[in-house]
Amino acid sequence: MQNGNYLKNYLHLHLIVFIWGFTAILGKLISLEALDLVWYRMFFATVFIICYICIKRQSLKIPLKTFLGFALSGIIIATHWFTFYEAIKVSNISITLVCLSTGAFFASLIEPILYKRKIVGYEVLFGIITIIGLSIIFEVETQYKNGIYLAITSAFLSALFSVINGKYAKEYEANIISFYELGVGVIFLSIVMLFNEKFDAVFFSLSLNDFLWLLVLSSVCTAYAFSASIKVMKVLSPFTVMLTINLEPIYGIVLALLIFSDSEHMNSLFYVGAAIILATVIANGVVKNYKKRKLKQHQLNVN
Repeated sequence: MQNGNYLKNYLHLHLIVFIWGFTAILGKLISLEALDLVWYRMFFATVFIICYICIKRQSLKIPLKTFLGFALSGIIIATHWFTFYEAIKVSNISITLVCLSTGAFFASLIEPILYKRKIVGYEVLFGIITIIGLSIIFEVETQYKNGIYLAITSAFLSALFSVINGKYAKEYEANIISFYELGVGVIFLSIVMLFNEKFDAVFFSLSLNDFLWLLVLSSVCTAYAFSASIKVMKVLSPFTVMLTINLEPIYGIVLALLIFSDSEHMNSLFYVGAAIILATVIANGVVKNYKKRKLKQHQLNVN
């Protein structure tokens, strides 16, 4: 029974990662500008989550300090999504997803700073190798340099969000976290758009195609996927989760090649750089897991 539950959650995680990979596809299918797209994504997702919370009659009471943490995370994730979709708009899906996979190394640098831990030597080495992979991509895909800058910024923001948000995931229900973070994100983007005078008749005149894809993006890819990922993390080991999530760029790039074909075919050296980055990300996870198991075994022997 336990093995069956593990397999069920493991397959569920792959489905979630596949869904996350599909968000990049939707970013290209939806004709809206990146800022408009993210506003609608967060707005619709917040509505779906509010409905779920009302049905479940969950309490929204949280301490002020926690709310401020959620608010910061909401602003970060909104900015992350904006730079992510803007990168897709100015370059393509393949460039964006490969650069986004560098988030694991940003996290390895951010975490020691925020939690006052030592920077690990092998993570610095893997970071250098990742930069080499990025350099290869930058050299052969110079026409996409703006997309590369945006995608790397998005990766940094994603890592910052994960590090800050990690502690909340253990203490609060996923729906409560999502409600506050996405809700604050909508308010933040609304303020930005008011200053830019974006709320006009054109903004609210969605085509049927955009409206339907936005519903898929906000419900399945945002409200559902976020909550479901929290649940599977309670059954699967962090190492299994991390390695599986690293497949997101691969799923996304394969889907992009199948759906958009010509616009996603890159210089052969791009794939060399991409392979270096993805292999390094996976190697980082393997070494991390080995170190943790070795430390655990040492502690057991001492005791």
